[in-house]
Amino acid sequence: MEKEKSIKKIKTLPKKPIFVGFFFVAVIFLSYTGFPKLVATNYQVGKSDSKKEEVAKEEVWKATHVETPEAVKAIYMTACAASTPSFRENLVNLIDTTEINSLVLNIKDETGKIAFDMENPTLQGAIADMSKGECKITDIKEFIELLHQKNIYVIGRLPVFQDLYLTKTRPDLAVKRASDGGVWADRKGIRWLDAGAKEVWDYAYMIGEESYNLGFDEINFDYIRFPSDGNMKDIYYPFSEEKIALDPENGKANVMRDFYRYIGRKFKALGVTTSADLFGMVTTNTDDLNIGQVLENAVPYFDYIAPMVYPSHYPPNFNGWKNPNHYPYEVIHFTMGSAVTRLTNASTTPLKLRPWLQDFDYGGNYDVAEVKAQIQATYDVGLTSWMLWDPSNKYTREALRSE
Repeated sequence: MEKEKSIKKIKTLPKKPIFVGFFFVAVIFLSYTGFPKLVATNYQVGKSDSKKEEVAKEEVWKATHVETPEAVKAIYMTACAASTPSFRENLVNLIDTTEINSLVLNIKDETGKIAFDMENPTLQGAIADMSKGECKITDIKEFIELLHQKNIYVIGRLPVFQDLYLTKTRPDLAVKRASDGGVWADRKGIRWLDAGAKEVWDYAYMIGEESYNLGFDEINFDYIRFPSDGNMKDIYYPFSEEKIALDPENGKANVMRDFYRYIGRKFKALGVTTSADLFGMVTTNTDDLNIGQVLENAVPYFDYIAPMVYPSHYPPNFNGWKNPNHYPYEVIHFTMGSAVTRLTNASTTPLKLRPWLQDFDYGGNYDVAEVKAQIQATYDVGLTSWMLWDPSNKYTREALRSE
């Protein structure tokens, strides 16, 4: 019955002119063409999402890199200097207006705090915290891009085994006191990680890899040694002790060589240039100086070797000089000349050598003459690259050739 009633109702509807039907068809057509916002269409939403994805892919940031200069001439910059606009601008201007073509910038320092944000979850606790007064470079990508636009080569300095943060959060990885098992500290109160702890090697690799992906052109490893100052009679290495006990004379050197091989090969596989800072006396000593560093052990695994041959760091009467500070040219010429000879005899190119030179007052006055003398001594032994170190980042402009 209900069906019959509905049929009757349809039959009794008043007749309409035929053009009304055309009107409704036109409205529907315009709804899909002239007024697309009024009617949702699945295929248009799909196209929009696809375009957004394409734009997002195009906008993904990717670091640029600069080729290693044939002759690296660098200055060092701390995170505090890099995070202070006026200080940073002055140092970049120094590079722009002189022969300097490279910058060594702290990735982290001896406190263990990383100077800028990183994505790796494992590293988050180590990021510098400005609320605690720690220096942090908040625009690291933009800063490196600016340097690259100026064709400035950017070297990231990465201290490894001297690390106050990691020794506090992971005391199991730290060098210990033999007497009570507590964390050992040197005479300055600085704690050290055991050089034989592979987990520390991987930690350094994580930081270096992400730094390269941020734009650093080279990773420079510093403090890659065993500690040397402090109560050395009350010291225990939980990860290295066995190797040292097996070969007391070469045990530390063997541990360090294993680290050099491991970290060097890891970065070489990525195509990343690396360099190693070594104690200045490795150029003239053939033993490991009780810190595990032997020149020939490091050479095969890094692209560049950077001995820290600061005249102020040599003991009185070194090579017959009562005060080596008074002989900046002679110290550099003697020490780096020795390194050149050793690498030549080992059939290795001496151009892998890139010394750290002194531009700071410690035990003497370092001004134009002293800085120039060290640079000239470097050239006189056949080397072309050098780096200037001043912890306060105040360099002697007059000692540098104008661009």
